[in-house]
Amino acid sequence: MKLTIKFRLMEVKDIDQVVKIEEKSFTTPWSTEAFQNELTNNQFSTYIVMEEGENIIGYCGTWIVIDEAHVTNIALLPDYRGKGLGELLLRNVMDVLRKLGAASMTLEVRVSNHIAQSLYQKLGFKPGGIRKNYYSDNNEDALVMWVNL
Repeated sequence: MKLTIKFRLMEVKDIDQVVKIEEKSFTTPWSTEAFQNELTNNQFSTYIVMEEGENIIGYCGTWIVIDEAHVTNIALLPDYRGKGLGELLLRNVMDVLRKLGAASMTLEVRVSNHIAQSLYQKLGFKPGGIRKNYYSDNNEDALVMWVNL
């Protein structure tokens, strides 16, 4: 089965679908209000959704401050994982951020999440440090990773 994938900027009308992805992806998902605030009040935020047909199957949120982009969250619906779509999404986001003037990009990833770390390394991210007790659900450390765009 061939997927027809499209990317676009996230809109307020997308929040319900994105929150469903959040809830299926994270132990402490962001709320509807958090996404509402990101899209309507945060001048630094850029959110990209990945669509298959009419459905949002993934998204990535970033903040751009001066020339530095920070990934706030990235997720795919569980049924779409392991198919190369996370890489496709992140490559698209990196292209958008370059066009918006970002020179580098950073993110945090759980030290136990070797699958995500492998993807990030494939795209050129390098470890840059550890944030101790970063994740509030279990106090797991976060690996901070960086890439030049």
